Amino acid sequence: MRILVFGNSGSGKSWYARALAQEHGLAHLDLDTIVWEPGQIAVPRPAEEVKADLLAFFAANPRWVAEGCYGDLVELALPYCSELVFMNPGRERCLANNRQRPWEPHKYESKEKQDSMLPSLLDWVAQYYERADAMSYAVHRRIFDAFAGPKRELT
Repeated sequence: MRILVFGNSGSGKSWYARALAQEHGLAHLDLDTIVWEPGQIAVPRPAEEVKADLLAFFAANPRWVAEGCYGDLVELALPYCSELVFMNPGRERCLANNRQRPWEPHKYESKEKQDSMLPSLLDWVAQYYERADAMSYAVHRRIFDAFAGPKRELT
């Protein structure tokens, strides 16, 4: 079992992936933990290091669930996954989930720092269906529709 979960910020990816990991005894990878410099907000690591860490995770774990919004990493992971899950609950649910997000100490040094970033996050999340970047609905939809293996879209 190698499950790849992707979608917009606030779509429920982390919650769903943690539940799968616990239920099935899977190794869990939150792609945020390899994309960003540790202890820094929105400071990306070099792409070659991110790719190496992703491939090392797959090599070290025969059973896993990985989750994130990064279309380029989702595409890189497709040959290694046995199932694809697209979390697509809609704009309003994603916005509401982000407003209720508990402190994520692996991303932010304090709840106050996390809350200070919320307005820009909400703007970014709201633009999901209009953006054309690697973390947009258009890219996620293309990836999901093209995947020939087992897949589910959760709305």
